[in-house]
Amino acid sequence: MKNKKQYITELQKQLKSLSTIQKAKASERYFPHGVNCLGVNAVDIKSIIIDFHKNNIDLDPAEILDITEQFLKVAVYNEEVLLAFGLLNKLSKQHFDDSLLLRFEYWLGHYVENWSQCDDLCMKTIYQFMLSRPHLIESVQQWSFSTNPWLRRASNVVWVKFIKRKMGKNTYYLNKQLVFQNCDLLLEDSDEFVQKSVGWLLKVTAAHHQDDVVQYLYDNHTTMWRHTIRYAIEKMEPDLRKQILSLKHNKQ
Repeated sequence: MKNKKQYITELQKQLKSLSTIQKAKASERYFPHGVNCLGVNAVDIKSIIIDFHKNNIDLDPAEILDITEQFLKVAVYNEEVLLAFGLLNKLSKQHFDDSLLLRFEYWLGHYVENWSQCDDLCMKTIYQFMLSRPHLIESVQQWSFSTNPWLRRASNVVWVKFIKRKMGKNTYYLNKQLVFQNCDLLLEDSDEFVQKSVGWLLKVTAAHHQDDVVQYLYDNHTTMWRHTIRYAIEKMEPDLRKQILSLKHNKQ
């Protein structure tokens, strides 16, 4: 069996072989604050992950987790972080115990450097993990108290797919009051990506509880950032959007 460093070196070589300047430029436009981009797209990363699992069936989940963590420690490029997270996507639902959530929390606080990495980890790996552990879903609210903005963003993003979610024969419903409580905690957060996550969470909540979300916007519009409100009302009817945007706001 190869050592961990050899696996990581091979993954890095595969990324490099698929990288192009054109892909790098296409990715960079989504990161106005800059990103260390190699130039590999999501389809490329997914294909590398598929090949990795196909060619390393002898590795057990614990060994792959170890490779992931070692990869994250040496990752330089944005795509390396995304690839490391992706190695666990197909494993996180049925393997490991509840303590893996603490690993995810650590990764968000120490390895995530942009919204893409945060959302990829939350919407793919952590999402799969939570599908078989609904008792942990509400616990991520504690992340909203973190000094790290990516953990605060993640406290909203993890919930995006769980407002209403089919799980086996049952349907999980996230407590809508918990959603509004979390938004209250982050409503005046100074980080733009945390603000966007508040708007995103309100937007998906409105798909099932529109009247409650509209009331929340009316109650809080004077303290909300305007772009947060724009995110929240994105899927509402034009007349309702216009009505809400006509309210006076203290923040732009």
